[in-house]
Amino acid sequence: MRMLLEIVRQSLSTLWAHKLRSFLTMFGIAWGVGSLLLLVGLGEGFRSGQKRNMANLGSDIMFTFSGRIPAIAGSQQSGRKYQMTYGDYLAVKNEAQHLRGISAVINREDIRAVSEFGSTNGQVFGVEPVYNQIRNVPIGAGRWFNDADNADHRRVAVVGWELLKNIFPGRPAVGASILLNGVRFDIIGVLAKVGRDANNGTNARIFVPISTMRMLFPLTLENQEDAISFLNYQPRSTDEHALAKQEVHAVIARRHHFEPNRRDTFEDWDTVDNARKVAKIFDAMDWFLGMVGLVTLGLGAIGIVNIMLVSVTERTREIGLRKALGATHRDILTQFFVEGAFLTALSGGIGLFVTGTLVFLLSRLPAPEGFDPPRIVPFSAVAAILSLAIAGIAAGLYPARKAALLPPIEALRQE
Repeated sequence: MRMLLEIVRQSLSTLWAHKLRSFLTMFGIAWGVGSLLLLVGLGEGFRSGQKRNMANLGSDIMFTFSGRIPAIAGSQQSGRKYQMTYGDYLAVKNEAQHLRGISAVINREDIRAVSEFGSTNGQVFGVEPVYNQIRNVPIGAGRWFNDADNADHRRVAVVGWELLKNIFPGRPAVGASILLNGVRFDIIGVLAKVGRDANNGTNARIFVPISTMRMLFPLTLENQEDAISFLNYQPRSTDEHALAKQEVHAVIARRHHFEPNRRDTFEDWDTVDNARKVAKIFDAMDWFLGMVGLVTLGLGAIGIVNIMLVSVTERTREIGLRKALGATHRDILTQFFVEGAFLTALSGGIGLFVTGTLVFLLSRLPAPEGFDPPRIVPFSAVAAILSLAIAGIAAGLYPARKAALLPPIEALRQE
């Protein structure tokens, strides 16, 4: 223990004797450790922020919109945009084998909502009762509509959190009524706020049973009856999302008399596929940022090796004198190895402390939309510690071996 304290004292003395050189060398190690942890932590914060935003939609959500009928010689419908119908939805629901849940959606944005306290224009969605199991529509007060509401064409509505500011400012909405284009609807539920901010579209929507929507507010499209806006569904499992999409395409294409694999026949939004692509991008980014940090850490280790070699050269006579007085090869090797490892550990500890403090401070600040505060990732912390250990061994072993192999007589002759 006494010998170890003496080695630490000598290391600090050497650092103090060459302040600028020591500072620059230690800065390289600290910067490498800090950049490795911080860059990976920032990447993970962005990844978790995007994942949280996707979770605001729901889990494994898929959308299919109408496209255009492909160009076929002699066909009068060739190249025209077609419109999905409620019959298409029923056919998909009955025939598709790889769906966990599906809902047709009718979306109108031209319906005026009026209460005794105010009025507003918002999106009115006609959806199936199962919609709340597909999408993230948390109920803050009241309830979601059920199969009986849909089967009986009841005029009931669930209102988004954001709309309450205009039509029920500071007042309870559940149990009250609103007029949608002059038709009275009873409010049976209010959604809790979706997302961290109020800019999520769900917060500004009014949901009604799709049977009521079809009866009172159908889509007004030329030469098209019983049209729907799009299909919203979930695959039976994430691995079956492509099969689910193929089934949906096949049923609709058969009903509209075109090939399902033609280009532009469908417009899809597959959040499962998007999430996987984004995850691959973030994985590549994590590896890139991690390698940048490791390279910086390696350059700092080279600086430690350099300062230790200079130290060996400057203390050649001291080494010779110690060996002449009986110091063994192992004593000299241990001394310089511990000095190199101490410098590496001290630099790395400073880097870890500064990075941890910075991450803590950033976690207290409001993060931009789509970002979460950076965090220390366990994998990157383990990688930094292992890299530090390797750097410490490399920084101490080679100079220590060179010092230990110096012949005592030759060392004492050095000026």
